[in-house]
Amino acid sequence: MTERSGQAGDAAEGPVPTTPVCFRHPDRETYIRCTRCDRPICPECMRDASVGHQCPECVAEGRRTVRPARTAFGGGAAGREGYVTKALIALNVLVMLISIASDRGGDAAAGGSGFGGLMGGSTPLTDWGAVLGQAMFPDGTVGGVAEGQWYRLVTAMFLHYGLVHLLLNMWALWVLGRTLEAVLGPLRFLALYLIAGLGGNVAVYLFSAPNQPAVGASTAIFGLFAAIFVIMRRLGRDTSAIVPILVINLIFTFTVPGISVAGHLGGLVVGAVMALILAYAPRMRRTAFQAAGGAILLVALIGLAVVRTATLLG
Repeated sequence: MTERSGQAGDAAEGPVPTTPVCFRHPDRETYIRCTRCDRPICPECMRDASVGHQCPECVAEGRRTVRPARTAFGGGAAGREGYVTKALIALNVLVMLISIASDRGGDAAAGGSGFGGLMGGSTPLTDWGAVLGQAMFPDGTVGGVAEGQWYRLVTAMFLHYGLVHLLLNMWALWVLGRTLEAVLGPLRFLALYLIAGLGGNVAVYLFSAPNQPAVGASTAIFGLFAAIFVIMRRLGRDTSAIVPILVINLIFTFTVPGISVAGHLGGLVVGAVMALILAYAPRMRRTAFQAAGGAILLVALIGLAVVRTATLLG
């Protein structure tokens, strides 16, 4: 009996189970385990999951395998934050400040002429970047898109004649841009904005007097007006509130002196075409179709500008 009692005591003195430690912090004891990989994790490492907790590595792996959320037209969900709209507004304001700074003295201190510059007017920067077909400058030199200054077809959409001109366009961009960016996603919205703006400027080059300069984001803004109508119709939403606003803007376009009719109508038409490409792309290979459609539209605009250049130089 004594011998058997001694054997029982030896068994009781065997190895004592150890407390698990966090696999990322070996100095921290824990009884919590990752529900995905079953490794011990301390409170600092654990991440809430739909069931239990997961370690940082499993959370990162899960994010890589989950497809990002997409809009109805294939865009990224980041468009809901309106980053592109805000960036475009900031860029236009910055260019306005540079335009003001470029005009030293005179009544253009606020970016133009009349009412201290509020009602518009040119500055050295707008003279440099406006859409201009072909003209002779005061120093005797000849310039314009036809003379190789193709950058004017892009720079003009970021320039404005005075603060009122800027504020009206930026207000419209803020209202229309956030809605369209949320629906289309950042990249598709940016493509729409730039191609519509370019389309309006190409229309100015085609149909306006060669020596008549024009600037303003309204070429792109009118494209957004057309696009929001197309997109809302595609989504089956009510567009009755959009039509009166568009009609009012068209009335202003044809009745207010100094407004570029060609620029507004060009932006409207090109914006509508680009919106149709984005909205009605087939679900299969949608991104490829949208990219190809946008590229074809871009090439067509460049082709029209080339034809106009040949006409002016001929």
